[in-house]
Parts: sequence; C-alpha cells; structure tokens
Amino acid sequence: MSSTVSRAGLTVSAPLAAFIEDRALLGSGVETDAFWSGLAGLYAQFTDDNRALLKRRDAIQATLDAWHEAHPGQPDVAAYEAFLREIGYLVPEPEPFQISPTQVDAEVAHTAGPQLVVPVLNARFLLNAANARWGSLYDALYGTDAIQGAPAGKGYDAARGAEVIARAKAFLDQAFPLETGSWTDVTGLVVDNAQLVIAGAGALTDARAFAGYRGEASAPTSILLRHNGLHAELVLDRSHVIGKADPAGLADIILESALTTIVDFEDSVAVVDGEDKVEAYANWLGLMQGDLVATFDKGGRTMTRALEADREYVHPDGHTITLPGRSLLFVRNVGHLMTTPAVRLADGSEAFEGILDAAVTSLIAKRDLDRAGAFVNSRAGSIYIVKPKMHGPDEAAFANRLFAAVETMLGLAPNTIKIGLMDEERRTSANLAASIEALKTRLVFINTGFLDRTGDEMHTSMRAGPMVPKAQMKSSAWIKAYEDRNVQIGLACGLSGKAQIGKGMWAAPDRMGDMLVQKIGHPMSGANT
Repeated sequence: MSSTVSRAGLTVSAPLAAFIEDRALLGSGVETDAFWSGLAGLYAQFTDDNRALLKRRDAIQATLDAWHEAHPGQPDVAAYEAFLREIGYLVPEPEPFQISPTQVDAEVAHTAGPQLVVPVLNARFLLNAANARWGSLYDALYGTDAIQGAPAGKGYDAARGAEVIARAKAFLDQAFPLETGSWTDVTGLVVDNAQLVIAGAGALTDARAFAGYRGEASAPTSILLRHNGLHAELVLDRSHVIGKADPAGLADIILESALTTIVDFEDSVAVVDGEDKVEAYANWLGLMQGDLVATFDKGGRTMTRALEADREYVHPDGHTITLPGRSLLFVRNVGHLMTTPAVRLADGSEAFEGILDAAVTSLIAKRDLDRAGAFVNSRAGSIYIVKPKMHGPDEAAFANRLFAAVETMLGLAPNTIKIGLMDEERRTSANLAASIEALKTRLVFINTGFLDRTGDEMHTSMRAGPMVPKAQMKSSAWIKAYEDRNVQIGLACGLSGKAQIGKGMWAAPDRMGDMLVQKIGHPMSGANT
C-alpha cells in the first residue's frame, strides 16, 4: 500500500496526488488548491446521494426477491407490472421530447462506422485502437478469415493475394460503381480539370465520390473516395510488389474504419489502488497530449508505436484538406457502485471511484479543449464520457448533476461533458426514455450489451425460478425485444443526427468471417455503431 497525503480534508494516495499535481494539472489552467477543494466539494455534495442510490438498489432487489418467493413460477403479467409500478421500479413514461446536445463531433452525430473498446492499462493496445481510424483492406482480408482459408507457407501466398484483390475490387464496384465496366478493368487513374479520369472503364457513377488525391494530378500516388461519409484511399504504386502486377498500379486500399474508440477504465481492466489509477490516468493523459508511445519486441526487433498524424490530401479543386488520423476517443468511467482506496473521506471510508474518474478524466481531457496537445481529439470541443451500469433514471440524473458540478469545478461551459448511456441494466431498459430524458442536454450515445443485460436479468429475477442457460438467451424473444426497443426509443427521442445508437461488441478478433455475417444486423436494425 502506498503512503498517503492530506488534501482538502481527503486522504489521498501519495502517488496519485503527485501525478495530479505534477502532471495532470500542469498547464490546465486549474490551480492545485482549487482542484483539491473542488474534488472535496464533489464528495461533500454527492457522497450521500450516491450511497442512497445504492441503498435503493438493495431495497428494490429485496422487494423483488420477496415478491417472487410469494408468487412462484411464471408471474401474471398484469399483476407483475402493477407491482413494479407500485414499488417505483417502473416510472411513468415522459412526454415526447428530443435530446439537444450541442458541439457534437461528426463521428458521433452524422457518420455511421465501427467503434472499438480498449483497456486503458495497455498502451500498445490503446495506440492500435486510436490508429485504427485507417487500415489496409488488403491486410485485413489477407490475414483474417474474412475470406475463407488462410495464407499458405511463410512467404507471400500469391493465390491468397489474388483472392484478396478480387474481393477488394468487388467492394469498390459496390461502394463506388462505375458508369461502365468494373474496377478490375481499370488501367490508370489521373486527375484532370478537377475530375477523376479512369482509364479502361467508365467514370464514377457518382462524381461526388471523388474527394481528393495525393501527388501530382497527372500522376497521383493515391486517390481519395468518399461513400456515406467514410473514405477509401486507393494507393497507387507501380513499383510495389502488389502494384506492379495490377493494371492500374493499385497497391492497397486504405479504409477509414474505427471512427470512435472507448478507452475503458471499467470492466476490461483491474484498476484498484492509487498506483493503478496513476497508470490508467497517465495513459489517458498520453492520449490527450498526443505523446503516448509503446515500445515492444516483435520478431526479434524493437518496435515503437505512437499516434498517427492527420492525413492531408489535395481537394479536386486544388486546396488542401485534412482528415483526422485517429479515432475520436471516448473514456468509460466506472459505475456508481465502485469505491477506491486511492482516496478516503474524513470518516475513513473509501471514496466513490466514479466521482474521482469524472473529475480526473475530465481534467485531463481539458487539455484537448485547450488545444494543448500535439493532436486534436474533439474538433467540436466536447469531452465524451461513457457511464456504465446505471440503474434507471434516478441514477442517470445523478450522473448529469455530477458532470455539471465537474464542469463548474474545471471552468467548463455547461454540457461540455457529453455522456454515453449504456443500456445494460434492466431498470434502465424498462425506463429507457426516462433515463434518456434525464440526460437530454448531454446525451450522445446509447447502446445495448448482451452479457451485462442478461446478467442483470438473472440477478433481478433470481428468486423467480430456473432460467434458460445464458447462451440460449441470445435467441429468446425478450432479447430481440430489448435490442429493437433500444433503437426505437433512441430514434423517438431524436438521436438521429445527434448521437450514436450502438450494439454490443464483438470479442472474437480471430473470427472476422462470423463478425461480417452477424454484425450486419446492427446497421440493419437502425444502429449506427
């Protein structure tokens, strides 16, 4: 256990205090004494309310358990609903409303695309995720089971490569169709009079899909295309091992992919004491400052990874355009339940970790708002925090008040801190519209999650009797209703064009073929990440 120091009546892990004072506060515009007095004020204002919310969770669960014991077997639906309303588990539906967040980045509000979740304690993984904004389609198809089979031998498998190129050009035909012919027919690409000229085939069906290029117009090194707000860069290099065998000199296709990434302080990591919190906060600081690096051994070679720079292209009309080189970063704080020995209150009890996370991750992200880092995360000027495992609208409202107090503490404008609401607890699912309403001026994200949602279903109704195995719940009627209802309520509350509607993650990176088959259901359902 680390030594401690006293700060504004709080007992703080010495390493954590040193990190905040020497690194997190440096250049933030927030004075040291003001930060500690502000943090102490947050605990004075919110600790009792936080405790009361947790006691209410326990009281509701005890009442549910008793009811199920008194009514064994499948409950009468009408009687069960009346009981849930009587105990305040179900609250009245709010009057129709629309969420109204401001300063929301396009990656969240307007463009549909993948979202990653990455543990905060692994710097290499963090950098991989942040840099996954752009990636090689050829590499993704060649090295995964997205195309059935696997490369043969240790060197380049030309037969596998041919399959990859055929699949990639079929993708181009689908996303960027030509007026005549196919991308397999293309023998050259040049820019003339602000237009993309395609030798060997017809022009783009939609000329607006041509977004830019690199190199000289008469001999571009890449062509930038755009479809539904996402970009694809065609890399042209006739000296490349792949490009020299391609009629058009196409060496690779770089796709814009992971638009957003959630940096996770919650259930993918074990962050317990002051030293753990310092390691986690330091990595978040490195991302916000733009100086996070990771050095590792790969195949006997020492590799160093850092954040990718933004990408510059020449617009068809000749001016320079810049596209983000990195994923837009959210940070997932812990839920209301967790406490931490890194900070203790005057009575000696552990402080609520969610309050600490809200204050410190926002303090660090303030660097981005002040444009004090090497790169920009939020161009719109927001901080994005995902808040997990909240039980219903009262707990959502608590998070809203907490974030407002953090904004005041750090001198931020109201609603600068945006929130992602995870629809993973049954009381939130049952009262989703009311939970969204409690956050309507800062909400930019809702999602579903099979593992936590089914876990809470079992915990909530444990005394009702035996349940089907968790794996079988995937095909149950209530899971489909839960997934559909999340999207329907999100759309009714005005999330379209303002916020993300997400679905559960894919935790099997070695099964990309299955992912392509199954995850297409997410956008088809109305979700956009």
